[in-house]
Amino acid sequence: MYKVTLTHIIDKMGLTNFTPEFDTDKIEITQSDVNRPALQLAGFFDHFDSDRVQLVGNVEFAYMKQLVDDERANEIYNKLFASKIPCMIFCRGLEPCERMLKVAKEYEIPILGTKRFTSEFTAEIIRWLNVELAPRITIHGVLVDVYGEGVLIMGESGIGKSEAALELIRRGHRLVSDDVVEIKKVSDETLVGCSPDITRHFIELRGIGIIDVKTLFGVESVKMSQSIDLVIQLEEWNKNTDFDRMGLEEKHIEFLGNKIVCHAIPIRPGRNLAVILESAAINFRAKKMGYNAAKELYDRVTGNLNKGEE
Repeated sequence: MYKVTLTHIIDKMGLTNFTPEFDTDKIEITQSDVNRPALQLAGFFDHFDSDRVQLVGNVEFAYMKQLVDDERANEIYNKLFASKIPCMIFCRGLEPCERMLKVAKEYEIPILGTKRFTSEFTAEIIRWLNVELAPRITIHGVLVDVYGEGVLIMGESGIGKSEAALELIRRGHRLVSDDVVEIKKVSDETLVGCSPDITRHFIELRGIGIIDVKTLFGVESVKMSQSIDLVIQLEEWNKNTDFDRMGLEEKHIEFLGNKIVCHAIPIRPGRNLAVILESAAINFRAKKMGYNAAKELYDRVTGNLNKGEE
């Protein structure tokens, strides 16, 4: 199970901390969903998702102001914070009352705040937590941003993945990760790749050693993360292997249950691999926009054959 500290959330979201005396480094969030405790403030605690971040908006805040009965309010707040929620965040610039702060401090529950609208903040924190807490794997490969498409280059060690990535960088494309790629499943449609902190911006070239891409080519040559749109599998040339020559049927490779289009490209001396990878990325982009060159050629050929038969 992946976790993110509350301190990280506070820093990332720019939250105000109404209880700075608590050590937020020790509080870990494991759920990407959030909860608005409207029913809990009304006293209904069945099916309460107490392990989620709790958000307070106008509705919850308006109800809190109606809790004029101190005994009733203390009972609700004690039951709410006794469930050991990770934190409570007030949206829209709202601030907790002294009575709530007092009970929260007794149970050591951080109370935070943001000036952002509740719906906007809810969408943003869920999106961010989905990425941070996403299931992930680490694979051997090189990830490059080519014309906005995330191209994952795979193949046996020493086949030329890093060299191909270096030539792409020289041609204006951007490196995400060399050698080791961490893949996160942020949704059923999207995989995001990034580099481990320790190897970020570095490329290993056999015979030369380690080079720092960011230092040599500038900040425009690197990228922190990128969605993985296309996989290129580099393979040694073998005349007995039947490589796809038309591309009418797409092949796929699966990571974390998500399928990604995959092309096997044979490696042979004299082939300009960088140009081939650029062409693959452009062709993939064209297909996403509705144009398939292989199908266009197939339609022309079959059309001519039909004319000949007539």
